Amino acid sequence: MTQRILDPEQIQVQDPSAIPRIRLPERATHFGERAARLRKLADHNPIGGYVRLMAALVDAQQHALEHLEALMPPPEAIASAQRHSMPILPALGSERDPQWRAVLRRLADRVEAAGAVTPALAKVLDTLRAMSDAELDAQADALLAQRHAEVAPATAPFIMAALQVVWTDLASRVNVQDVPYVDAPGVCPVCGVPPVASIVRVGGAFQGYRYVQCSLCGTENHVVRVKCTNCDSTKGIAYHGIEGGNPALKAESCDECHTYRKIGYQEKDLEFEPLADDLASLTLDLLMSEAGYRRASANPLLYPEAPAEQ
Repeated sequence: MTQRILDPEQIQVQDPSAIPRIRLPERATHFGERAARLRKLADHNPIGGYVRLMAALVDAQQHALEHLEALMPPPEAIASAQRHSMPILPALGSERDPQWRAVLRRLADRVEAAGAVTPALAKVLDTLRAMSDAELDAQADALLAQRHAEVAPATAPFIMAALQVVWTDLASRVNVQDVPYVDAPGVCPVCGVPPVASIVRVGGAFQGYRYVQCSLCGTENHVVRVKCTNCDSTKGIAYHGIEGGNPALKAESCDECHTYRKIGYQEKDLEFEPLADDLASLTLDLLMSEAGYRRASANPLLYPEAPAEQ
């Protein structure tokens, strides 16, 4: 089948009302497909052991999601957010469903049961189980607010994974038409958290359009191509790749804010998954750092010091 590829000028002038603005996460497959992609990307990867560990964690997320129904904000709070063009399920500034901490402990148990646990990983899991509710909530606040100096890197991916399960559950239960437009660039209109990466999709109504994927709830929001997903600039946008690497994966840089996010093209790799492919492409991050760019936002499953590999 021949696919029609649009150039940037064509994309910019199209009627935005004809473009599906939001893709909500598919509850039945969201984490399962990500885990499968991580396992595939782990082969011949410089951090393959860590990627496989995260695949086990993401498998546990899918299982936890199947047994969760988190508490929705009250209707009046959602209505107020809609009136003010604010995220309808804000991750910050509202009370979190305390179930997230039970989800975290279930994730730790399931990862432990999935295979051999090294002494270092066992220490991380024991640390999580020993943390008080207040300590866990403080870490969750720091992660969601991107106060990285306050984040404990070893436990952060597990805490973020639990939060992802809760907000993916919530996002999967909202109606697309209830999601407001949010003017601030780089903000998820569902939960208010920055995206992890973007994807140019193929197939049906989504053909040829670029979506940024939220790093928390998994909602995808349409953003025109050749535009910075961090500052909204259309100037100084460039694309970088690794010679001999996956041709479907690029880093999109912006000379206005000196940040970058990765972008994948399904026409070149149908299995591209934004979070998984971002996590498994640290070589591209090193290239961008050497070129003087910084990440616009962190990958939720990787922090400066990673937990022990399986």
